[in-house]
Amino acid sequence: MTGHIMPTYNRLPVTFDRGEGVWLIDENNQRYLDALSGIAVCNLGHAHPAVHKAICAQSEKLLHTSNLYNIANQEVLADKLINKSGMSNVFFCNSGAEANEAAIKLARKFGHAKGIEKPAIIVMEKSFHGRTLATLSATGNAKVQQGFAPLVEGFIRVPYNDIEAIEAALKSNKDIVAILVEPIQGEGGINIPASDYLNRIRTICDEHDILMMLDEIQSGIGRTGQFLAYQHNDILPDVCTLAKALGNGVPIGACLARGKAAEILTAGAHGSTFGGNPLACAAGIAVLNTLEAENLIALAQVKGDKLRAQFSEKLKDNVHIVDIRNKGLMMGIELDTPCAELVKLALDEHLLINVTNDTTIRLLPPLIINEQESHHLVNTLVAIINDYTAQIH
Repeated sequence: MTGHIMPTYNRLPVTFDRGEGVWLIDENNQRYLDALSGIAVCNLGHAHPAVHKAICAQSEKLLHTSNLYNIANQEVLADKLINKSGMSNVFFCNSGAEANEAAIKLARKFGHAKGIEKPAIIVMEKSFHGRTLATLSATGNAKVQQGFAPLVEGFIRVPYNDIEAIEAALKSNKDIVAILVEPIQGEGGINIPASDYLNRIRTICDEHDILMMLDEIQSGIGRTGQFLAYQHNDILPDVCTLAKALGNGVPIGACLARGKAAEILTAGAHGSTFGGNPLACAAGIAVLNTLEAENLIALAQVKGDKLRAQFSEKLKDNVHIVDIRNKGLMMGIELDTPCAELVKLALDEHLLINVTNDTTIRLLPPLIINEQESHHLVNTLVAIINDYTAQIH
């Protein structure tokens, strides 16, 4: 490892050379089952032929022109996103943090148009919205904020899955212009709210004339068994942010809006040099076409429920398991003890997982995972968990 890279990551001792579907192969030709998908990015797995073909074809034609000009691929991808989401228009950027930055700016401009001098946004405890200064300030994790004060003001934090706390905040502050929330908290521990939580937030936003903004960066693009997680609730937000799996590894983000939110950002109000360039949008088009052609979104729900059932059966006698929960192929196995060591133990067994919120194993396998690979994942991880928890007294 070169000493010229800033030490911003505690990297695991492995370097991958190539990928094949749900598998990553290291420099020594050892195969690892990727049950994390590059943190919910590679929903189609690694080196998917449709994405490969699209990137190669586009790279031979045109990589970048800037948003000073029309971009045909951007228009095609925007149409597809709007058709699948029920939203009205799209701003393209390069990452989830940038998509959330656009949403925050949009909400503030909405507030100023209403005559609110200091617009405020309700955000949730244990949330994660990015690493830029504004999205870091919106994030509900003091650990990742440490050392970066003064944070951006204008965020009011309430507990996740607590409608009464939202209502109390609205009563005490008349400058609230939006609610920003993840349909399922990923970094916070795969926290799945009450089934009517988003519906009640939608009602509250309508009653108070504020924006409902959903961060679907981890839960979107088919991960939960719907194209977007809010579609389980038969609602539409005012703003929705996407990234991660939209490009299957090619950096791209998107901020979608509709209704009163759709016309707020006008020419000169926001922009991006690279956002929605021909290459990134070619990858996005290939991803959406493949999800539909291979029926992967509907299958994500079936595969996820089967995985949960298998884990539940094989771990039913382990007293250290607090909960096993999923929405499609977004899954958490919560233990009653901190378990970050499991990541390295799993790596030793050639399995890639993640532990979030200290005690929850996060699983985000590619949507293309097959039955044999699912069994391998379950059997390998169950053995690792049982061996680990057997040492707890």
